Amino acid sequence: METDLKVLSDAEVIQVHERSLSVLATTGVRVDSARARKLLKNAGADVDSKTRIVRFPRALIEDALKLAPKKFTLGGRRPGWEYKVNDGKCTLLADGAATYVIDGLTGDRRVAGFDDWLDATRMIDSLDEIGVYWSMVEPTFAVDSIGDFVKYWRNIVGNFTKHIQDVTHTPEETRWMLEVLGTVYGGKEEVRRSHPMSFLLTPASPLVLEGPHTDAFLETAGWGIPTAIMPMPMMGGTAPGSLISTILLANCETLAMLCLVQSTEPGTPVIYAPCPSIMDPHSGRFTGSEVEHGLLGAAVTEMARYYNLPVEASAGGSGYFIPGARASYERALNWAVSILAWPDLLVGPGQLGGSMFLSYEQLLIDVEVFRRSNRLSDGINTTTKEWLEVDLAAVGPGGNFLNRQSTRKALRSGEVYISDFDSNLTYEAWVSSGKPTLIQELNEWAKEILATHKPLPLDPAVDRELDKIEQRARRETKPNPSKG
Repeated sequence: METDLKVLSDAEVIQVHERSLSVLATTGVRVDSARARKLLKNAGADVDSKTRIVRFPRALIEDALKLAPKKFTLGGRRPGWEYKVNDGKCTLLADGAATYVIDGLTGDRRVAGFDDWLDATRMIDSLDEIGVYWSMVEPTFAVDSIGDFVKYWRNIVGNFTKHIQDVTHTPEETRWMLEVLGTVYGGKEEVRRSHPMSFLLTPASPLVLEGPHTDAFLETAGWGIPTAIMPMPMMGGTAPGSLISTILLANCETLAMLCLVQSTEPGTPVIYAPCPSIMDPHSGRFTGSEVEHGLLGAAVTEMARYYNLPVEASAGGSGYFIPGARASYERALNWAVSILAWPDLLVGPGQLGGSMFLSYEQLLIDVEVFRRSNRLSDGINTTTKEWLEVDLAAVGPGGNFLNRQSTRKALRSGEVYISDFDSNLTYEAWVSSGKPTLIQELNEWAKEILATHKPLPLDPAVDRELDKIEQRARRETKPNPSKG
């Protein structure tokens, strides 16, 4: 049977839901977007225009949960590629917004720039386990002008061929992004059908739907773009000082935004994606190292399953600054717990130092951790053919099973996971090869991927049209209003 892990009982899941309804009906949420407040008021919410506090009746929340599709497909540009959510699968979503690149061999860091962003984007395009894009490097190169913003989107669609998850910061940015998406994916109706991009919505904890980012999302109305709702309450900082209260707050913020999404365009696909975290008590910052992040990621998955919504789970990372043993055991423990709860998407490989440092070596380690965790989730196959009593009888006491067909089949079919990381060298052969460390080997592997992987090129006619859009953006617009 498949391995199944639960960190909340059924009764505790219901408590989170019921207490969330109470908080949303009494305390409410501050909504800083006037457009959003109007939409929510029209849908039946209690809106105080002076305080901007919005309170949500139970019926509004229950209706929004009913309206959200339970199954849909995330598309991409790669022919034949699609990812069905709520379909019993799990894929990785790249971690995002590093400001530095760490050299895994020396431990030296440098400020990340466009070339690093491009390398990271091509790297994750090459790894089948990573199905969804985030910008692994903070795209500061995209904020100087709308022209630079359009160029950024040209480079995303040109270098990543699976599903894109990203944000815009103003309605103007959204309009240009939609023009790029329509050009690349065959028009508005095809974007509605195939869902090549999902919009990351991040309520501000505690209990705020802020203005500009919300208005930028509202500009997507009519395009059917899925939304991943990801509040990030931090226990002890922007969330109360317990794990369960942090989960409660994350659920409240997610349900509030869900109501807005469905009030804007009923039936919009939604991914339940809260990212509750823990404040480091020594520095006050996010590190992701705490083992309880695995519990939080599993709890988020269980809440999403209660609502029958697709789920994007986060399970922390590592506050350590270089790839290696510490970062890997922190990641492995947290991911294993979260994956055994079985989300649809899991955030996110490749970052260290509280998601501030990009590491290609850690990216490859994380993919390996994911592969092994997937195998744990598969559990032990107990179907009738797997008991092999015929083999036991044929070999009998004192024999061995080396030449049995069932042994070959098991090793070829995944009964035992065989890793590319496994070393088949003897100790003597390893010594004679110079005693290479795993990090040295991964460094060479990453270099090989970057030297050889070529993303599927855009159709030349599409690329020419994108160039026209970029040049028009540079002529027609002023500096990007989202800068700063």
